[in-house]
Amino acid sequence: MAKKFKVTLKRSVIGCTQDQRETVRCIGLRHRHQSVVVNDGPAMRGQIMKVQHLVEVEVIK
Repeated sequence: MAKKFKVTLKRSVIGCTQDQRETVRCIGLRHRHQSVVVNDGPAMRGQIMKVQHLVEVEVIK
């Protein structure tokens, strides 16, 4: 069974670089405290690491 992540946007993207804003949008987040469930993979892990200071990640089995 593939792992999934629950990603929640905890901080605002105001003051972040345009690249970080686009990464948050590509993950599927639009508003603070919004959560999405994403599949585990190298690309998604890279996106999460890029904005790790803005999001909270939980592992879903």
